[in-house]
Parts: sequence; C-alpha cells; structure tokens
Amino acid sequence: MKPFTFDPTPERPSSPLHESTRRHFFRECGVGIGKIALSSLLLESQSRAAMPRAVDPLTPKPGHFAPKAKHVIYLFMAGAPSQLDLFDNKASLRKYDGQPVPAEIVKDQRYAFIRPDASLMASRFKFARHGQSGAELSEMLPHLAKVVDRITFVKSMYTDQFNHAPAQIFVNTGSPLPGRPCIGSWVTYGLGSDAADLPGFVVLSSAGGTSGGVANWSSGFLPSTYQGVPFRSTGDPILNVANPPGFDRRLQRDSLDLIRNLNEKRLDDVGDPEIVTRIAAYEMAYRMQTSAPELMDLAGESAETIQLYGAKPGKASFANNCLLARRLVERGVRFVNLYHEGWDHHSDVAGGLKNQCGQTDQAAAALILDLERRGLLDETLVVWGGEFGRTPMVESNATLGRSMGRDHHPQAFTMWFAGGGIKPGITLGATDELGFQITEHPVHVHDLQATILHLLGIDHKRLTFKYQGRDFRLTDVHGELIEAILA
Repeated sequence: MKPFTFDPTPERPSSPLHESTRRHFFRECGVGIGKIALSSLLLESQSRAAMPRAVDPLTPKPGHFAPKAKHVIYLFMAGAPSQLDLFDNKASLRKYDGQPVPAEIVKDQRYAFIRPDASLMASRFKFARHGQSGAELSEMLPHLAKVVDRITFVKSMYTDQFNHAPAQIFVNTGSPLPGRPCIGSWVTYGLGSDAADLPGFVVLSSAGGTSGGVANWSSGFLPSTYQGVPFRSTGDPILNVANPPGFDRRLQRDSLDLIRNLNEKRLDDVGDPEIVTRIAAYEMAYRMQTSAPELMDLAGESAETIQLYGAKPGKASFANNCLLARRLVERGVRFVNLYHEGWDHHSDVAGGLKNQCGQTDQAAAALILDLERRGLLDETLVVWGGEFGRTPMVESNATLGRSMGRDHHPQAFTMWFAGGGIKPGITLGATDELGFQITEHPVHVHDLQATILHLLGIDHKRLTFKYQGRDFRLTDVHGELIEAILA
C-alpha cells in the first residue's frame, strides 16, 4: 500500500473567498462597512441637496377633483342651540307639554343632567313658514327667515358624544380625544391657501371660550403651519404685530434674512419639516404687519354694509367677526372658523335663545347676502351649527338653580348650509313627533366632514397623513357624502 504523505501546498478552489485569509476577510469587512457608511452619507447629502429650501407649505395645491367651493366659513355655535326652539317645530310637544316622556322612547338613554323620565317641554316660541321653500323657523330668527331660499337645512344630524368638550372636538377633528388635526388644518394641508399675506386658516371667537379649547383648531400631528391662527376682534389681530420704537422695516428685514439663512442651514443639516414651518411663520408675520391692520380696519366698508351686519367697528362681537370673515375670504383665506359660545341653556332656554339669537341672527343672514352680492357665495361654503342638540324633556334642578332648560341631546339636531356647491332651498331629514329620534336621512358628524371636504375638491378617503406607522384621515374609517344637498 502506498504510504500517506502530507502535501503542504494542496490545490485550492478558485473562489475569491477561499483566496482570503481570516485576516484579509476582517480587513475587507471593516473597509466595506466604511464604504457602506460613506455611501449612506452621500445619498443623504444628495437627498438634502434636492430638498426644497423653505418652500411655503401653504402654496396652493390642486385637489383630487374640481371643487365647488374655494373657501369655508364655519359658524360654530358652541354650547349646542336648541333645534326644538329654532328649527324643528313639534305640535306633539305642545299637546303633551308637562307630561312624562314615554318609557319606551328613552329606554337605555344616557343624559348629562336629567333623568330619562323627565317631563316633556314644548317650545315657548311661535313658528312660521317662509320663502318659496316653505322652511319653518322660529320667531327668534327673523333675519334668517328672509334668506331661507338660499339655505339648506339638515334636521337629522347626530353625533356619538353627549358632553361639550368631547363633542366639540369630535365635530372639529373627527375624534373626541385631543391631539387630532381639525378640519381647517386638514383642508390647508390638502389645498394650501390663496392668501399671500394672511394665514390660510383663521379663528375668530366671540361671547367667551369653548369647552374644547384650542383642540378645536389644533393641527394635531400635522405640521404646525396648518394650525388655526386665532385673531382678536379688536385692535391688532395678533399681539405684537407692530414693530417696537426704533426698529424699522429695513432693520427687521435684515434680521429676518439672517434668521432665514440660519434656519435654512439647519434645514440642510437635519431636514426637520418644522424648520420650514418656522421660516414660513417668520415671513408670514412680516407680511401681516401690513395686511393685518388693513384687514381689521372697517373704515373702508360702507355705512350700509356695517348696518347690514349690525357691526360696531372697534367693538368685539359676532357681527364684527362675520364681516371680518367675508373680508378674509375676499383675501384668499381658505378656512375661517367663527366660534360663538353661549348656547348651553340648561336653564331658561327661552331667555337664553332670545339673547343669543339677538347677537347672531342678523349677522349670519347678512353674511349670506353680502357674499352673494359680491359674487363670493358660489365659491364660499357657509356652515352653521353646534356640537349636538337639546332634549325634548325639561331640565329643572333646584339645587343647581336650574328650571325650564334643556339637556344635551346627541341623537338629533339641526344644522344649515349655504353657498358653494349646496343645493339651496331644501330641508333634509326629519325626527319623530317628539323630536327625539331621527326618522329620515340620518346624517352623522363624519358625513358632514366628508361633505365639506368633497365640496372643496377633496376625497376624504384619499386625504391621509402617516403618523406612528399608520395612515390617518379626518373621517377615520367612516363618512359618506350628504348627496341630497349637493348641487
């Protein structure tokens, strides 16, 4: 047998891996990691170099389809007006006034302050039909009665929430919890704004604050440039809009240019989109030093227009805010929210409505007339409504000092619409003989939101924003168009 011999140089495979020693392998691996890191840095640098430098996030953008409206003025009646005393006349309530509500009607219902078996209460106001449409309104709305043929009423709204703060936030953001973007923020995120020297989304308030607070006009997880900008109704619309003594426009411009350059350098370094927001905010504030005082100065309005609204220049009011809303959309502002608080009538609903309608009815009707005669109504959607309705039953509580009021009622309430893309002069929906449950064409809050977006040319199912790993939208996974009111 041939003896075994060891060959120190056996034939090696041709694979490059086999050609490398362990030392060679680790050396090449280390260099390779460096190459990978360098490649990543170069790609990131190229990506940032291609990034738009300080592009205004409110630059107008096209929608998903041709819009019917360009602007929205949302008259939000915080506190929830009583639909049974303003819009939804019920003869049966007068017939059974003071009698307990039938137990089968209120079975398993929850209320904020009253028992389900509380007595029924009829409206103390007279109702009449108006215009060619025959819309029935309370005597508390004499000015709105003159424009009913330009309005669509929806008497079959309903919501999921029965307390003020979550209900207000729900109507505005599609969620009862704070932290979601409101509808005005979604709209400006999707479409931008035509206003060059004013914010795309403006908030005006009268008669106190809202239960939902700033969450009602928050941008949530959207970039903060889309948040509603609250304007004051008198004086400077935003505090410190004027320069301090000794600080002229040239010095301010030089300062802003320096800040802009520093921000753009930081943007190139980190790519944070909030830096773009900051740059745009500085530039907007600079332009508003001219545009805002001109906006607030009502001296250019005719005496007839001031009288039409019932406005009083220099005095904060809902009427002044309605006139300012018209001036804002004239200047290209996309979304204007008017919050008027004071409709939460747990006691003396009749007296409370006399007061609130006295403050709002004339101006709301004037807004429609003024937009129409200026050729703006066809492109401006006007929305009026609160967060829910009021019960057919009376609220009386001696301990709280309440009597002849109405409690929260999420099952049915009324809103009205006018202008861009709305079919005028119709009434949609109905409630039962006591005004308790919807019997025809129920319309959920998500349907309202979907319809507003649709009229602006946005498909509510396609307007999304990725946050924490999932796509969010205003209407969540809900929402259908209110087809019957679309022109």
